[in-house]
Amino acid sequence: MDEQAFDAGSVFDEDYLYFYAAGLTDERSDAETDLIWRLLELEPGMRVLDLACGHGRISNRLAARGCEVTGLDATSMFLDLARKDAEARGVAVEYVEGDMRAIPWTGRFDRVVNWFTAFGYFDDDGNREVLSQIVRALRPGGRAALELNNRDLIVREFQPARVSERDGDLMIDRSQIEPLTGRISTERIIVRGGQVRHFPFFVRMFTFTELRDWLLTAGFTAVDGYGEDGTPLTPASRRLIVTATL
Repeated sequence: MDEQAFDAGSVFDEDYLYFYAAGLTDERSDAETDLIWRLLELEPGMRVLDLACGHGRISNRLAARGCEVTGLDATSMFLDLARKDAEARGVAVEYVEGDMRAIPWTGRFDRVVNWFTAFGYFDDDGNREVLSQIVRALRPGGRAALELNNRDLIVREFQPARVSERDGDLMIDRSQIEPLTGRISTERIIVRGGQVRHFPFFVRMFTFTELRDWLLTAGFTAVDGYGEDGTPLTPASRRLIVTATL
Protein backbone atom coordinates (compact mmCIF):
# COMPACT_ATOMS: atom_id res chain seq x y z
CA MET A 1 0.00 0.00 0.00
CA ASP A 2 1.50 3.34 -0.97
CA GLU A 3 0.93 6.78 0.49
CA GLN A 4 -1.61 7.67 -2.20
CA ALA A 5 -3.86 4.87 -0.92
CA PHE A 6 -4.39 6.67 2.39
CA ASP A 7 -7.53 8.81 2.40
CA ALA A 8 -7.76 10.76 5.65
CA GLY A 9 -11.25 11.96 4.75
CA SER A 10 -12.52 8.38 4.69
CA VAL A 11 -10.83 7.33 7.93
CA PHE A 12 -11.43 10.39 10.10
CA ASP A 13 -15.11 11.19 9.77
CA GLU A 14 -18.40 10.94 11.66
CA ASP A 15 -18.26 7.13 11.55
CA TYR A 16 -14.87 7.24 13.26
CA LEU A 17 -16.27 9.27 16.14
CA TYR A 18 -19.38 7.08 16.31
CA PHE A 19 -17.46 3.85 16.79
CA TYR A 20 -14.67 5.27 18.98
CA ALA A 21 -17.02 7.27 21.24
CA ALA A 22 -17.33 4.53 23.85
CA GLY A 23 -13.58 4.59 24.45
CA LEU A 24 -13.10 8.36 24.36
CA THR A 25 -14.92 9.16 27.58
CA ASP A 26 -14.61 12.37 29.57
CA GLU A 27 -12.83 10.38 32.27
CA ARG A 28 -10.23 9.14 29.80
CA SER A 29 -9.72 12.58 28.27
CA ASP A 30 -9.34 14.14 31.72
CA ALA A 31 -6.77 11.50 32.73
CA GLU A 32 -4.80 11.92 29.51
CA THR A 33 -4.77 15.69 29.96
CA ASP A 34 -3.41 15.17 33.50
CA LEU A 35 -0.69 12.92 32.10
CA ILE A 36 0.28 15.36 29.32
CA TRP A 37 0.42 18.17 31.87
CA ARG A 38 2.77 16.15 34.06
CA LEU A 39 5.05 14.67 31.39
CA LEU A 40 5.52 17.99 29.57
CA GLU A 41 5.74 20.01 32.80
CA LEU A 42 3.09 22.38 31.49
CA GLU A 43 2.26 25.66 33.19
CA PRO A 44 -0.53 28.18 32.68
CA GLY A 45 0.40 30.70 29.99
CA MET A 46 2.48 28.29 27.93
CA ARG A 47 1.84 28.18 24.20
CA VAL A 48 0.83 24.67 23.15
CA LEU A 49 0.27 23.19 19.69
CA ASP A 50 -2.08 20.20 19.62
CA LEU A 51 -0.97 18.60 16.36
CA ALA A 52 -3.73 16.50 14.78
CA CYS A 53 -6.07 17.82 17.45
CA GLY A 54 -9.18 16.02 16.19
CA HIS A 55 -12.37 17.21 17.86
CA GLY A 56 -10.50 19.10 20.57
CA ARG A 57 -10.82 16.77 23.52
CA ILE A 58 -7.24 17.53 24.67
CA SER A 59 -6.91 21.10 23.33
CA ASN A 60 -9.95 22.43 25.14
CA ARG A 61 -8.95 20.83 28.42
CA LEU A 62 -5.45 22.32 28.23
CA ALA A 63 -6.98 25.72 27.49
CA ALA A 64 -9.21 25.37 30.53
CA ARG A 65 -6.04 24.97 32.61
CA GLY A 66 -4.66 28.26 31.33
CA CYS A 67 -2.53 27.32 28.34
CA GLU A 68 -2.63 29.31 25.11
CA VAL A 69 -3.60 26.50 22.74
CA THR A 70 -3.59 26.14 18.97
CA GLY A 71 -5.09 23.04 17.35
CA LEU A 72 -4.11 21.93 13.86
CA ASP A 73 -6.01 19.20 12.01
CA ALA A 74 -6.73 18.18 8.41
CA THR A 75 -10.41 17.34 9.02
CA SER A 76 -12.75 20.33 8.92
CA MET A 77 -15.62 18.42 10.56
CA PHE A 78 -13.46 17.62 13.58
CA LEU A 79 -12.42 21.27 13.85
CA ASP A 80 -16.06 22.41 13.79
CA LEU A 81 -16.81 20.05 16.67
CA ALA A 82 -13.74 21.29 18.55
CA ARG A 83 -14.86 24.91 18.20
CA LYS A 84 -18.36 24.08 19.46
CA ASP A 85 -16.93 22.24 22.46
CA ALA A 86 -14.58 25.15 23.21
CA GLU A 87 -17.52 27.53 23.16
CA ALA A 88 -19.50 25.25 25.47
CA ARG A 89 -16.58 25.11 27.90
CA GLY A 90 -16.00 28.86 27.73
CA VAL A 91 -12.40 28.57 26.51
CA ALA A 92 -10.55 30.18 23.62
CA VAL A 93 -8.55 27.93 21.28
CA GLU A 94 -7.22 28.79 17.85
CA TYR A 95 -8.27 25.99 15.49
CA VAL A 96 -6.58 25.82 12.09
CA GLU A 97 -7.11 23.41 9.19
CA GLY A 98 -3.82 22.23 7.76
CA ASP A 99 -1.26 19.51 7.03
CA MET A 100 1.14 18.48 9.78
CA ARG A 101 3.89 18.25 7.17
CA ALA A 102 3.60 22.01 6.66
CA ILE A 103 3.07 23.59 10.10
CA PRO A 104 2.57 27.33 9.42
CA TRP A 105 4.48 28.67 12.44
CA THR A 106 8.12 29.04 13.37
CA GLY A 107 9.47 29.27 16.93
CA ARG A 108 5.99 29.91 18.35
CA PHE A 109 5.28 27.11 20.83
CA ASP A 110 6.63 25.97 24.18
CA ARG A 111 5.10 22.51 23.79
CA VAL A 112 3.70 20.29 21.03
CA VAL A 113 1.27 17.44 21.70
CA ASN A 114 0.60 14.65 19.19
CA TRP A 115 -1.78 12.19 20.83
CA PHE A 116 -3.83 9.04 20.17
CA THR A 117 -1.80 7.50 17.31
CA ALA A 118 -1.75 10.72 15.29
CA PHE A 119 1.71 10.07 13.80
CA GLY A 120 2.73 7.62 11.08
CA TYR A 121 0.22 8.16 8.26
CA PHE A 122 2.73 9.09 5.55
CA ASP A 123 5.71 7.45 3.91
CA ASP A 124 8.94 7.66 5.90
CA ASP A 125 10.04 10.90 4.24
CA GLY A 126 6.69 12.45 5.13
CA ASN A 127 6.80 11.16 8.70
CA ARG A 128 10.31 12.53 9.15
CA GLU A 129 9.13 15.87 7.78
CA VAL A 130 6.45 16.01 10.49
CA LEU A 131 9.18 15.74 13.13
CA SER A 132 11.23 18.44 11.41
CA GLN A 133 8.17 20.67 11.34
CA ILE A 134 7.62 20.13 15.07
CA VAL A 135 11.21 21.19 15.74
CA ARG A 136 10.73 24.32 13.61
CA ALA A 137 7.48 25.23 15.40
CA LEU A 138 9.01 24.99 18.88
CA ARG A 139 10.90 27.66 20.76
CA PRO A 140 14.43 26.87 21.97
CA GLY A 141 14.16 24.47 24.90
CA GLY A 142 10.67 23.43 23.84
CA ARG A 143 9.29 19.94 24.33
CA ALA A 144 7.02 17.55 22.45
CA ALA A 145 5.02 14.44 23.37
CA LEU A 146 3.87 11.71 20.97
CA GLU A 147 1.53 8.88 21.96
CA LEU A 148 1.34 5.79 19.76
CA ASN A 149 0.64 2.09 19.63
CA ASN A 150 3.38 0.04 21.26
CA ARG A 151 4.79 -1.96 18.37
CA ASP A 152 6.20 -4.67 20.62
CA LEU A 153 2.75 -5.50 21.98
CA ILE A 154 1.03 -5.19 18.59
CA VAL A 155 3.38 -7.68 16.98
CA ARG A 156 3.15 -10.12 19.89
CA GLU A 157 -0.64 -10.03 20.11
CA PHE A 158 -1.50 -9.24 16.51
CA GLN A 159 -5.08 -9.88 15.46
CA PRO A 160 -5.65 -9.88 11.68
CA ALA A 161 -9.39 -9.21 12.11
CA ARG A 162 -11.28 -7.09 14.59
CA VAL A 163 -14.97 -6.21 14.82
CA SER A 164 -16.47 -3.30 16.75
CA GLU A 165 -20.26 -3.12 17.18
CA ARG A 166 -22.52 -0.30 18.29
CA ASP A 167 -26.30 -0.52 18.23
CA GLY A 168 -26.20 -3.15 15.51
CA ASP A 169 -23.73 -1.20 13.34
CA LEU A 170 -20.34 -2.72 12.58
CA MET A 171 -16.77 -1.55 12.01
CA ILE A 172 -14.66 -4.43 10.67
CA ASP A 173 -10.88 -4.16 10.32
CA ARG A 174 -8.86 -6.69 8.33
CA SER A 175 -5.19 -5.97 8.91
CA GLN A 176 -1.74 -7.25 8.10
CA ILE A 177 1.73 -6.31 9.30
CA GLU A 178 4.17 -5.22 6.60
CA PRO A 179 7.70 -6.01 7.83
CA LEU A 180 9.40 -4.16 4.96
CA THR A 181 7.62 -0.87 5.67
CA GLY A 182 6.98 -1.13 9.41
CA ARG A 183 3.28 -0.53 8.81
CA ILE A 184 0.02 -2.12 9.70
CA SER A 185 -2.16 -1.91 6.62
CA THR A 186 -5.91 -2.23 7.11
CA GLU A 187 -9.02 -2.67 5.02
CA ARG A 188 -11.87 -1.13 7.02
CA ILE A 189 -15.51 -2.00 6.37
CA ILE A 190 -18.25 0.16 7.86
CA VAL A 191 -21.78 -1.25 8.04
CA ARG A 192 -24.07 1.45 9.39
CA GLY A 193 -27.64 2.46 8.83
CA GLY A 194 -28.07 -0.10 6.06
CA GLN A 195 -25.11 1.31 4.11
CA VAL A 196 -21.76 -0.39 3.52
CA ARG A 197 -18.48 1.28 2.62
CA HIS A 198 -14.88 0.13 2.72
CA PHE A 199 -11.51 1.81 2.39
CA PRO A 200 -7.82 1.09 3.04
CA PHE A 201 -5.47 2.91 5.37
CA PHE A 202 -2.15 2.31 7.11
CA VAL A 203 -0.17 3.49 10.10
CA ARG A 204 3.58 3.26 10.62
CA MET A 205 4.66 1.53 13.84
CA PHE A 206 7.83 2.29 15.79
CA THR A 207 9.93 0.78 18.49
CA PHE A 208 11.05 3.33 21.05
CA THR A 209 14.65 3.15 19.87
CA GLU A 210 13.72 3.79 16.23
CA LEU A 211 11.53 6.79 17.02
CA ARG A 212 14.13 8.09 19.48
CA ASP A 213 16.74 8.07 16.73
CA TRP A 214 14.40 9.81 14.31
CA LEU A 215 13.70 12.53 16.88
CA LEU A 216 17.40 13.04 17.62
CA THR A 217 18.12 13.29 13.89
CA ALA A 218 15.34 15.87 13.57
CA GLY A 219 17.09 18.08 16.12
CA PHE A 220 15.92 17.11 19.58
CA THR A 221 18.64 16.66 22.18
CA ALA A 222 16.96 14.32 24.69
CA VAL A 223 14.23 11.70 24.29
CA ASP A 224 12.42 9.64 26.94
CA GLY A 225 9.91 6.79 26.64
CA TYR A 226 7.00 5.60 28.75
CA GLY A 227 4.10 3.20 28.69
CA GLU A 228 0.48 4.17 29.26
CA ASP A 229 -0.17 6.40 32.27
CA GLY A 230 3.49 7.41 32.25
CA THR A 231 4.56 4.04 33.63
CA PRO A 232 7.88 2.42 32.64
CA LEU A 233 7.79 1.15 29.05
CA THR A 234 7.72 -2.66 28.75
CA PRO A 235 6.96 -5.09 25.90
CA ALA A 236 3.49 -5.47 27.46
CA SER A 237 2.69 -1.74 27.54
CA ARG A 238 -0.47 -0.95 25.58
CA ARG A 239 0.85 2.43 24.49
CA LEU A 240 4.18 4.08 23.67
CA ILE A 241 4.59 7.65 24.88
CA VAL A 242 7.70 9.54 23.80
CA THR A 243 8.77 12.94 25.09
CA ALA A 244 11.49 14.94 23.36
CA THR A 245 13.33 18.14 24.34
CA LEU A 246 15.16 20.63 22.13
